[in-house]
Amino acid sequence: MSTKRNAYVNGKIFTSDDSNLYAEAMIVEDGVITWVGKEVDMPAEDYEKVDLAGKRVLPGFVDAHEHPAMLAEMSKQISCLPPVVHSIEELIEKIKEVRAQQGPGEWIKGWGYDEGKFAERRSPNRYDLDKGCSDSPVYLLRTCAHIICLNSKALEMAGVTKDTPDPEGGAIDRDENGEPTGVLRENARDLVNHLLPPLTQDQKADLVADLGQLLLSQGITAICDMGNMDPSDNYALYYAAAEKGFKQKVGIYYMWNYFHNDPDFRIPEKQFDKNQQIFSAGIKTIGDGSVSGRTAWMNEPYLDSDEYGISTITDEEMESAIAFCKRYHCQLSMHAMGGKTIDRMVNRVYKEEKWTLDDTPHLRLEHITEPSDQAIEKTIEKGFAFATQPIFLYAEIESYLKNLGPERTKTTYPVKTMLEKGVNLCFSTDAPATSWAVPSDPFPCIKGAVTRKAYDGTDCGQDQAVDIETAVKLYTKASAGVAGFKNIGQLRAGYQADFIVLCDDLLSVPSEEIDKVCVAATYVGGEKVYEK
Repeated sequence: MSTKRNAYVNGKIFTSDDSNLYAEAMIVEDGVITWVGKEVDMPAEDYEKVDLAGKRVLPGFVDAHEHPAMLAEMSKQISCLPPVVHSIEELIEKIKEVRAQQGPGEWIKGWGYDEGKFAERRSPNRYDLDKGCSDSPVYLLRTCAHIICLNSKALEMAGVTKDTPDPEGGAIDRDENGEPTGVLRENARDLVNHLLPPLTQDQKADLVADLGQLLLSQGITAICDMGNMDPSDNYALYYAAAEKGFKQKVGIYYMWNYFHNDPDFRIPEKQFDKNQQIFSAGIKTIGDGSVSGRTAWMNEPYLDSDEYGISTITDEEMESAIAFCKRYHCQLSMHAMGGKTIDRMVNRVYKEEKWTLDDTPHLRLEHITEPSDQAIEKTIEKGFAFATQPIFLYAEIESYLKNLGPERTKTTYPVKTMLEKGVNLCFSTDAPATSWAVPSDPFPCIKGAVTRKAYDGTDCGQDQAVDIETAVKLYTKASAGVAGFKNIGQLRAGYQADFIVLCDDLLSVPSEEIDKVCVAATYVGGEKVYEK
């Protein structure tokens, strides 16, 4: 069997490998990098040369926190974000358009609404949605994915009335008469989520395969699936999507709130093999909500209120999650935006010894809006990891200013401080749970990290900005390490040849133009799988 050898030459290669950060050429044999360096030092061997035409080359992006199955399904729903929707009135018109195309009783679904971006500067309610449709259930998911808005028909089907109590870890918004407004927060979503009609596995696989092509066009070659809003198992789904052309490597996390009461829940040992394209990475718990929805559980109250947010996990669920991960030696992830939630989990797992068997952190915390000094210190000491999303401040600045105020907002997500102290930290998007029209796009995320400005130019704390090289490493090498991916995230000998060629030089364009950079070509295992 012949060996396929390609030499990629005449490139501006940024490797994310600190021992050899910049290169001009790279040799790939059967999908694996065997050499990286200056072109004049390239070994004299028999290979086919590929001219990179002086373009910037990076490792493929590793998005360590996405919800791809959700994102794929949402491609067929109403986008409630600019530039599609700018107001509640426009949202009502979109609902009417969908209703005109389907029969009565069929669900109308939308995603991504953010009251901070509506002209009315308020959340929609049941009565707004009723104007769009009253004879079919309407279900809208807020941008944070922790809050939903329903019309009266959907509330009726779910049996939610003024007499329905708030579930533990959730809240039903009510008007002055105690009637539900249609907004359900956190665990209250489960009152209706079980009613949503599921897609077939084949339909889901088609959507995920289509999403894979979008991700390739954005330079994303590996992802972490951080769970669904239902107990479905995505392991088989990704294999079905791979048969339809899905190329990304995937680490899957199971949402523990759906399984912690199931004594028969298991993850087969073979699924933990990280040498596979698709593998099980661990489980995920939800510790609180979102800053934009005022449900993240904070150490300090929200602006002009005595509200601290919501804790959404019981001690019993947290303990069972730790026990499960120790048993399977797999990673535990927790959604932890607020300081109280971060402290709670860090303090609890601090008592444990590392239970993963490789260099994968046994605990990773997601988002990390306001970590305390002691949480940072304990995280460094115990080797925990943080996965954060610069896109939140960049895209959702209106909500942060409203809920925290300008000065406190500048202190959130202290990326540079955490890096200087030695925190194992990476970047990701949390797509689709962010208020951006194309939420999986890495470039606005990177721009937000480098400029520490929002999309409208608002200063988000210049002292926490990072340089472009650091931002790229946090989206490649660091993301692979936090998630436990093997032999990806860097362009170095022995690593898989997952890399991207850019239309513009990301490392030299003005920082205000980072979001305009695009991908010219994407390679997975040395195979060109996308070309602009």
